[in-house]
Amino acid sequence: MRSGDIDIRFTNSTRAVEGTRAHQRVQNFYGDEYEAEVPVRHLLEYDNFSIEIEGRIDGVIKEGEKVTIDEIKSTLKPLDEIQEDYNLLHWAQGKCYGYIYAKNNNIERLQVQITYINIDTNEMKKFIKSYRLEELEEFFMSLIDKYVQWANLTYYWGVVRDDSIRELSFPYKSYRKGQRELAVSVYRTIMNGKKLYTQAPTGIGKTISTVFPAIKALGEGLTSKVFYLTAKTITREVALNAIYHMACKGLRIKSIVLTAKEKVCRNDKVKCNPEDCPYAKGHYDRVNDALLDTLNNEDMITRDVVLRYADKYKVCPFEFSLDLCLFSDVIICDYNYVFDPSVYLKRFFETKGDYVFLIDEAHNLVDRSREMFSAEVRKSPFLKYKKELKEDFPELSSSFNRCNNAINRIKREYLKGDFYYQKEEINGLYSPIRKLINQLEEWLLKERQHKLYEEISELYFDLLKFINISELYDSRYVTYIEKLEDDIVIKLFCVDASYLLAEALKRGRAAVFFSATLTPLDYYRNVLGGNRDDYTISFPSPFPRDNLCLLIGDGVSTKYKDREDTYLDIVKYIEEFTSQRKGNYFVFFPSYEYMERIYEAFTERNPHVFTIIQNTSMDESEREIFLNRFSNSPDESMIAFAVMGGIFSEGIDLIGDRLIGAVIIGVGLPKICHQQDIIRDYFNSENGQGFEYAYMYPGMNKVLQAAGRVIRSETDRGALLLIDERFTTQRYLRLFPKGWMHYIRVRSEKDISCYLGKFWDK
Repeated sequence: MRSGDIDIRFTNSTRAVEGTRAHQRVQNFYGDEYEAEVPVRHLLEYDNFSIEIEGRIDGVIKEGEKVTIDEIKSTLKPLDEIQEDYNLLHWAQGKCYGYIYAKNNNIERLQVQITYINIDTNEMKKFIKSYRLEELEEFFMSLIDKYVQWANLTYYWGVVRDDSIRELSFPYKSYRKGQRELAVSVYRTIMNGKKLYTQAPTGIGKTISTVFPAIKALGEGLTSKVFYLTAKTITREVALNAIYHMACKGLRIKSIVLTAKEKVCRNDKVKCNPEDCPYAKGHYDRVNDALLDTLNNEDMITRDVVLRYADKYKVCPFEFSLDLCLFSDVIICDYNYVFDPSVYLKRFFETKGDYVFLIDEAHNLVDRSREMFSAEVRKSPFLKYKKELKEDFPELSSSFNRCNNAINRIKREYLKGDFYYQKEEINGLYSPIRKLINQLEEWLLKERQHKLYEEISELYFDLLKFINISELYDSRYVTYIEKLEDDIVIKLFCVDASYLLAEALKRGRAAVFFSATLTPLDYYRNVLGGNRDDYTISFPSPFPRDNLCLLIGDGVSTKYKDREDTYLDIVKYIEEFTSQRKGNYFVFFPSYEYMERIYEAFTERNPHVFTIIQNTSMDESEREIFLNRFSNSPDESMIAFAVMGGIFSEGIDLIGDRLIGAVIIGVGLPKICHQQDIIRDYFNSENGQGFEYAYMYPGMNKVLQAAGRVIRSETDRGALLLIDERFTTQRYLRLFPKGWMHYIRVRSEKDISCYLGKFWDK
């Protein structure tokens, strides 16, 4: 019965509440002849299906022998624009209720009434039609026919899928070292409804080792859907590749890659309404045909597949892909579709399900989750719109002014320097923002052609998020105020997102967190929503230890205060390290500034050496050009300068001779800033490990990720040079992977030449 357009232009966020009140006004308009909120239930056997329909009729009017089913619809439209057949779905709902009520009460004829009430004016308009039971039954059964078409599709697909899963064996000839143990641990986690945190180094095959047992669990009925969550496009491709290999062994499973709306929109700008988008106009008239066609012909539904069928049927690619998710067994998507309170998939997670969450590169979720559950407001928009709307919209301007004044009061009371934070909420801002939100709703409904519409609309949603996040505020939050040039920022900062992540994970049955660098495991279990009852497991690298030459230059301090004195020493280390064998090398730095200083010093001494350097803002095409420089068997050596924690330090595979060595300068500590210091203070009070949680563990993760670029396969051989005096202290050595314990300390360029020469000569 779906028909019509997509139109997600601004609507009042209080519409549901106002709609409920409007319903009650209609119901209270009548006397004793009106019975409100009448529950109905109907059970029927049809085409080997048992179908149960339940609902609640808005009202049943009994006047003597005459029975009328009343379906109430609230609206903002002027009632003179609404005619009898304004929305066929409204009549369909009324007729279904009419059939069930008539069938259950042996009524041969009744009336169906659609009552429209305008929320603003409280005016009502009614349309009434009379139906015989036979007419209602014919209509009702026609809907059941259509529904059974989809039920058959779902049921028989489930049979085909589960049969293929039962026959499915591991898609490779043998398990790699640790791979079977990981797969068994994942299956046990799903069976027991637990969480598993695992460090699985590159080469162990962690993707297939998590997806394969999850699919086996799906075939056993332990789960109805698997969500493979990741932060990066490249890891989505790895998940698809794992499914492809199983499909080659006979697996039949529906998988979909859910891509952000902005990346699949066919227009230059996202405008989801029938006036601006031909894909939105009539979308619901065509989408069911698009779904049937896709589901009958495709198993692996990639972004390109979604776009191809969206173009064929002229439907919105994003909304189309959301519908496809309902029929998919594996959904590959970003973290935010499960965890972010603003955008999580409510169609799945309004109630608890039996879903399995596979969370890849889980170390990235720590910072991502903090941002998901945080929100901020700035003073500058309040001041700007107070001025710009003063003449035409004085009342709205006054509301902006009240928010501006509230921030000024907070600034005077709390901010003595450039920064201040406290654990307690600062409540003085919530009330004026709530009042402004209410006024903005009215303005946005009426002023769609205003030149400021889009930017004020964006501000509205930022304010709404701020208020929604305030509802989550507890002892794991702080409020901070910061002066940034001419602006003031007030942020509700989620220091510890573990509780909110744990609550989100309750939407499913089980979760598996995995990464090559989930070290230390107890830290990640604590900050990613786990508890002591959840499982942890760690695996050594499957690659031969002798394939990696690991050198540590611990005679150099790269602490911020010492950096200016290290330029020449580090340049000499890089020169010696890269001169032992022709090939491609990475040099990773803790900051852009440090990188640029060393780069200048190196190129001045070595103008003949081919070098490339990472820019601060590289788009996808620039990134691709950068990586394409890493060729197999290069004619000359190349040295690439990059930053730890950036786009080149994780998620890239440069196999074979494309990369033969890397120099990592510093222990990767995040830049000292107010937010990191807040995290340090919080965890100092929680567990006495503030420095570790705020700086040391995140920093070492960057080091491990960067180092992991060197050895990517069983046959790779490469060298790694770590430069910093802290690497050989006990607090850092205990974070080293087991495969790093053969490290060699070097104190001079001569040491590098000696040990590295022997390694390459083997």
